[in-house]
Amino acid sequence: MTRGAPRIDTGGVWAPGVGLPDYHTHNSRCGHASGTLREYVEAALRRGLSGMGASAHLPLVHTRDPILSMALSELHDYVGEVRALQAEYPGFILLGIEADYRPDTFDDVRGLLESYPFDYVIGSVHYLDGWPFDDPRQRHTWDGREIEDVYRRYFDLVGEAAETGAFTLIGHLDLVKKWGHRPPRPLEDAARALAERIARAEVVVEVNTAGLRKPVAELYPDVTLLRLLREQGVAVTFGSDAHSPQDVGRDFDAALAAVREAGFDSYAALEYPPTGIESPDHHPAGNVGRTPRAIPTLRPLPDPPSEMTEAEASP
Repeated sequence: MTRGAPRIDTGGVWAPGVGLPDYHTHNSRCGHASGTLREYVEAALRRGLSGMGASAHLPLVHTRDPILSMALSELHDYVGEVRALQAEYPGFILLGIEADYRPDTFDDVRGLLESYPFDYVIGSVHYLDGWPFDDPRQRHTWDGREIEDVYRRYFDLVGEAAETGAFTLIGHLDLVKKWGHRPPRPLEDAARALAERIARAEVVVEVNTAGLRKPVAELYPDVTLLRLLREQGVAVTFGSDAHSPQDVGRDFDAALAAVREAGFDSYAALEYPPTGIESPDHHPAGNVGRTPRAIPTLRPLPDPPSEMTEAEASP
């Protein structure tokens, strides 16, 4: 993905091919993130990443909350902005989106996804039967809940999301642990069942480093769940879930170490088929309704050389 990507003044940090891709980034359009798309791209280049995906939150179809996602009226402009940057940095940026999976709104979400030429789609579960369990404004609503029931319902919905066929990646696989709540006993049966469902659906799972910056202070998913995914033949990739440019590619050294510890020797890179990309305004009939267009391709995990640390220097 780095072929053809222009260099910018990075102070010597930019090293094509050394880093990993970051497919989970947000920007100021999301309402709870800061920084422009260009600032995220430039941060990715400075950190020596091999590619970057823009993945703003898809507008919510069940409500309008400017803190959680852009408005529907902004979606066209978001797509155009990413496509313009793709033309400026060919081969480096992908047009992605993060979409919430809710059974009650999924048909509308699928229709919206099929209306735009996204290269890939991250499927995430942020609501359990209408409850926004990871919203900081709703953290107090965990009080009195049966944690095991919450976990099992969450894993079931993530499995459903994978089986829809609408998502390229599953985001922050065990987000349910964000606030540090733990079930009274290990739920290996539920975790294994989820890994099996994801494997059958042939969906890629991201290793999301944002959990290290949350109260739980762990990767999403942890090494135990990563091992279950590896046993089932599920491919993984990488995402920072950056909500500010300085977090692009953050803690990828820890993510790489965890993936290796779990027994992986490869990761999924999202790559275009040989036909390349179209202009922002060219949506051929064969493209709409057939998103995503980037293809997961297994690549060897990079060794953790000393320049990886240098590439992750703060922008």
